[in-house]
Amino acid sequence: MNQIPPQQEAPAASDFETLLGLVEGDTVKTVLLAVPDMQGRLTGKRFDAGHFIDHVVPKGSDMCAYILATDAEMRPLDGFALASADTGWGDMSVLPDPDAVYQLAWMKRTALVFADALANDGQPVSVAPRRILKHQLERLAARGITAQVGLETEFVLSYADTGETGRRGAQPVAKRNLDYALDHPPVLTRYFDDLQESLAGMGWPIEAIKTESALGQVEVTFPYGDPLRAADVHLLFKHAARTLAEQAGLVANFMAAPQTGTGSGCHIHFSLLDRDGVPLFAETDGRMPDRALHAIAGLLDVLPHLALLYAPTPNSYRRFVSGTFAPTTLTWGRDNRTCAIRAVGHGDGLHLENRLPGADTNPYLAIAAVLAAVLAGLDHKLDPPPPYIGSAFQDVKALPVHGSLEEALAALRDCPLPAKDLLTPEVAAHYTTAARHQLDLYRTTVTDLDWRLGLGPA
Repeated sequence: MNQIPPQQEAPAASDFETLLGLVEGDTVKTVLLAVPDMQGRLTGKRFDAGHFIDHVVPKGSDMCAYILATDAEMRPLDGFALASADTGWGDMSVLPDPDAVYQLAWMKRTALVFADALANDGQPVSVAPRRILKHQLERLAARGITAQVGLETEFVLSYADTGETGRRGAQPVAKRNLDYALDHPPVLTRYFDDLQESLAGMGWPIEAIKTESALGQVEVTFPYGDPLRAADVHLLFKHAARTLAEQAGLVANFMAAPQTGTGSGCHIHFSLLDRDGVPLFAETDGRMPDRALHAIAGLLDVLPHLALLYAPTPNSYRRFVSGTFAPTTLTWGRDNRTCAIRAVGHGDGLHLENRLPGADTNPYLAIAAVLAAVLAGLDHKLDPPPPYIGSAFQDVKALPVHGSLEEALAALRDCPLPAKDLLTPEVAAHYTTAARHQLDLYRTTVTDLDWRLGLGPA
């Protein structure tokens, strides 16, 4: 594996004045201007650092608007109001965020700056994932509430050579169950060392890494923090994970169902604080407060209608299989990992975990869905059913998790949230169009299973 070169200690997030110091000191030569796309990836441009400081910081830049209206293969698609052949594939302005500047420890002399997309009238592009999350944070702030979010995500590490299957990254690095193991193969130990060093060098250290039961599966946990920062750093983490994997001759796979019988999640741990920093979910004498129960009820009531935002692909729904630690019913329980919503911790540390999103989730959209659902529960003082005890996989009375992207698309039409609270007609139309394009692609694509069934026994 290529070792990470020594780096100067970098701030977690700096303003442009700090970036200017790094550029003048010749520590940073290149700046990546990044706009998170619908798939939760970093898209953008690479700038000479001097040009970025002199021209992009004061004026912003332009990018083709189709980066927010495309699929995972970056195909120009019709049907989007934001960008299509009918609009001439025009540009949108992108404005660097001075509070989201990072020095990358896994790329030589490089910094990355997140940017927000602006429409022709200078207003934020409403369908941009970062904007959708900011809208929910503004709604919380109007109530004197802030959120704290911690993400834990799973992915599968495989060797990059295709082998006999013809699939890139089909052979996992681990050949046995390494759940909670501390005796890792050398290739994993070296990879973990580089990943930890890179993210710590960026100023956002990993809280924990553990190997999982599925072959080659890894779980990474990040500390609690600001939701927007958590989503930004999650995209940086995925960029680092893939870059370092490629340098090591590996592939980091963030599919929700990377192989039959394996599910990789992206669990969202969260809590709410009042304007004085007091936890709203804190227990009193071992009793959950009403606000925590209202939040749970909102999650169970609203999240089934917002699955497009946290389970965005047909592959997402292959993860929801009984016995895979992915939920199959919309239930909640105290420290119960078979439920969709898990209440975990005690006293001031009580918080909620949403176990529905998979590793393919866009963190901005998934966190926004959580916060919108929680606010619905708080505003309407909804009451949840009793906590589930036992295996929620076996509960035939509970509402099942959607089994397909088609079901999720249909459920969006009956969303109980007022349009102003999350899905304006513009946002709903945009993400519905994206889902339909995916379904069309899957409907017409021949798969390995088609081949096996079509060829029959040897």
